[in-house]
Amino acid sequence: MNVASFNEYQRASRRTWQRVHTEHPIVYPTLGLVNEAGEVAGKIKKIFRDKQGEITEVDREALKQELGDVLWYLAQIATELGVELEEVASANLVKLAGRLERGRIGGEGDDR
Repeated sequence: MNVASFNEYQRASRRTWQRVHTEHPIVYPTLGLVNEAGEVAGKIKKIFRDKQGEITEVDREALKQELGDVLWYLAQIATELGVELEEVASANLVKLAGRLERGRIGGEGDDR
C-alpha cells in the first residue's frame, strides 16, 4: 500500500487500531520501567555525543539514580507477577551460562 501523506497514513492505520482497556496493576510499572530505561539511554547518549564517552562522577551519580528508578519499577513488575528478583536474576544467569556454553552469547533471538 502506497501512502501519499502522513495524514493518509494516519487515517489508514486507524483501521487496525483497537482500544485496549488496562486496569491491571502491571501496566503502570511496565510503562515506568520503559520510561526510566529511556532516561538511562538518553544520559548515555549525551555522554557519548557531548563528552566523547567520558563518564564523570556527576554522570555516574545521575546514572546511579536512574538505575535505581529502573530497579524500583522492575521490582514492582516482579511483585505483580509473583516472582522474586533473586529468581529472575538466577534464571537469567542460567540462561546466559547456557548460551555461553553453546557459543551463542552474540546474535539475536530468545532461543539462541
